[in-house]
Order: sequence, then structure tokens, then C-alpha cells
Amino acid sequence: MSVVGRGTGEIRIRDEAGAFRVMYVTKFDEAVYVLHVFQKKTQTTAQRDLDLAKTRYRDMTIERRKR
Repeated sequence: MSVVGRGTGEIRIRDEAGAFRVMYVTKFDEAVYVLHVFQKKTQTTAQRDLDLAKTRYRDMTIERRKR
């Protein structure tokens, strides 16, 4: 998921309730950051889901720099 940010991955889960996605970042030593979890309704990922993950990625990297 480089469209969200460097080091972002995606887990795809499918069960009887539907298809779900987890967007996360593992490039930092101290933690795995979960950016967004959502249920997929279509084949493509909605722009609003990508935008939300991008915003959270940006906010997380800004917050990490403050430490």
C-alpha cells in the first residue's frame, strides 16, 4: 500500500460476513501501527478509505517526530 505511505501493508480477511482490510505500518521498531480497518463492499478500495489511512499515516509520523 505504498499509495498510503512507505512501509504500509495490507491484510485481507474473508469470511462469511464479507471481505475486510487492515492497513498497517511495521517499519518502526517500537510498534505496529494500525491505520485503518474496514469492510470492503466493492472490488476497488474507496478513495475515502485511502485518504483516511494517508491522513493517519501523516499524523502518526508527525507525532513520532515530536518525541
